[in-house]
Amino acid sequence: MRLRFHCQNRVGILRDIVAHFADYGLNVARGEVGGEQGNAIYLHVPHLLNAQLVTLKPELEAVPGVFAVRRVGLMPSERRHLELDALLSSLTDPVMSIDMEGQVVAANRAAGQLLGVRIDEVPGLSLDRYLPDLDLPELVRRNNARVNGLRVTLRDTTFLADIAPLHREHLDDVASLAGAVVTLHRAERIGERIYQVQRQELRGFEAIFQASPRLEALTREARRMAPLDAPLLIQGETGTGKELLARACHLASPRGQAPFMALNCAGLPESMAETELFGYAPGAFEGARPEGKLGLLELTAGGTIFLDEVGEMSPRLQAKLLRFLQDGGFRRVGSDEETWLDVRVICATQQDLPRLCAEGRFRHDLFHRLNVLSLVVPPLRDCRDGIPALAEHFIDRAARQIGCPLPVLSAAALARLAAYPWPGNVRQLENVLFQAVSLCDGARIEPLHLRLPEVGEGPLLAGLDLSGSLAEIMGAVEQRVLAALYPRFPSSRQLARRLGVSHTTIANKLRRHGIGGEEGDA
Repeated sequence: MRLRFHCQNRVGILRDIVAHFADYGLNVARGEVGGEQGNAIYLHVPHLLNAQLVTLKPELEAVPGVFAVRRVGLMPSERRHLELDALLSSLTDPVMSIDMEGQVVAANRAAGQLLGVRIDEVPGLSLDRYLPDLDLPELVRRNNARVNGLRVTLRDTTFLADIAPLHREHLDDVASLAGAVVTLHRAERIGERIYQVQRQELRGFEAIFQASPRLEALTREARRMAPLDAPLLIQGETGTGKELLARACHLASPRGQAPFMALNCAGLPESMAETELFGYAPGAFEGARPEGKLGLLELTAGGTIFLDEVGEMSPRLQAKLLRFLQDGGFRRVGSDEETWLDVRVICATQQDLPRLCAEGRFRHDLFHRLNVLSLVVPPLRDCRDGIPALAEHFIDRAARQIGCPLPVLSAAALARLAAYPWPGNVRQLENVLFQAVSLCDGARIEPLHLRLPEVGEGPLLAGLDLSGSLAEIMGAVEQRVLAALYPRFPSSRQLARRLGVSHTTIANKLRRHGIGGEEGDA
C-alpha cells in the first residue's frame, strides 16, 4: 500500500511517522519527499492491510505536523517512470540511455526492435557489439557537449545520431558525466523532416526561388494580384508550392499582419470539413463541446483563409462557401444565428475545375466566384532550365542544416535530375536533395545518392517547347535524350557505343549541351 502524508516540513517528522509502522511490525519499503516545499511524504508499506490502516490512520494524523493521510496509487518516482516510458514508447526514433562504460541503461521500444532484443533485455547491453568502430563514452568525454548529426551504421542501416550528455552534480557543485542519451534518425528520412521544418520558416515572395523565367513571370504576376481583395484561384500540380504562393500573396497584402489559416478539403469527411471551416454551436451534435467551437473562418477574421484542393469539396460545402463569398455571412453547424466576417479567400486545386463543372461535380457559379483572379503554377518539368540553380540552393541549405561539408553535384547526378519527369515537382526535388546530402559521405553527390522512384519515361513531347524552329526543337529533343542516357553511360565513348555513332560526334554534342564533364569524356 502507498500512502501520502500532507505534513509540516520539520526535522524528525519522518522518524515519528515510521515509528508507528514499526510498532505494528510493518516494514516501510521506500519513502519519498514531494511537494513544492517538502510538505508531502510518500511511503510504500507493502504488507499494510486496509483494516490496519483504519486503526493506524488516527494515530498517524495525531503525529505533530501531520495534517492528512490518504492512499495513492503510485509513488512520485513510479509515476515519472511510467510517464517517461509512455513518452519514449510513443517516439518512432530509437532512443537509448548509456552509461560511461558504454552499456545501455534504458531504451524505448524502437531501440529494442533495432537491437533485436526485448525491452527487458536492453539494460546491460554493450554498444560495442553494435558499433565496434565508435567509442561512444570517449566521444562524450572529449566533447562534453551535445553532438548532432553524427553518421553511424548500425545493423546495416545508416543513422544520424544526436548525443546529449548527462551530468550529475556533486556536493562541491562540480558536474561530472554520468552518460548520454542517444537518439537515432534514419538518414533517408532526414530530408523530409528538414523540409517540413524549413517550410514553416519560409515567408513571402523572397521564399520563392525564381530560378526559371517562367517562375519569375509567375512571381511578377502574383505580386500584382496580392494587394487586391478579390478571391484568388491558384492552379497547379502537387508539390509546385501553391500554399507557399498563397502565403506570399497574403503577406504582401494589406491583411499581411492578420491570421492566415489553411484547410485541406481533400483530407476530411464532409461533416468534419464543415465543422472545421464554419464551426458549430453548443450541443450541435452528440459528442460536441458544450461551449461549441469556432471555425477557421472566425479564427481568420480580417485575414486570409486558404482552401487547398477546393475541387474535392462536397456539394453542401460548395453551397455554404458560395453564400459566404456572395455576402460574407454563414451559419455555424447547429445554429440559426448568422455570422458576418471579412475574410479573403484563396483557393488551390490540381484538378481541372471547368471539366468538373461540365461533369456536374463542381458548381459553375462557385467556379466563377473563385476565378476572379487566377494563377497557374508551372510544373518543374516545364522549368528544367531552373533545375541546376534550384539544386545548388537546396544542397546548400541541406548542408547547413545537417552541419556537414558542402557536397558538389556531379555531372552525372545533374543529368539524372534534368532527365527525371518530377511528378512531385519542386517539393520532390527538395526532398530528394536533402536526402542525398544526408546519404552522401564524400565530397560529391552521385546518381546512387538520388532516391528517385521509377515513373516511366512519359510522353515524348511532355514539357517540350514547340515554339521554335525545327532545328531548335530537334536540338531540345537531342539534349533530352543525351541527358537521360548519360547517367547510365557516363563517358562519351560508352554513350557513342550505345547510340552507334562516333566518339567525336557524341563528345561534341555533350559539350554543346553542357552535359557531363572532362572526366567523363575519356
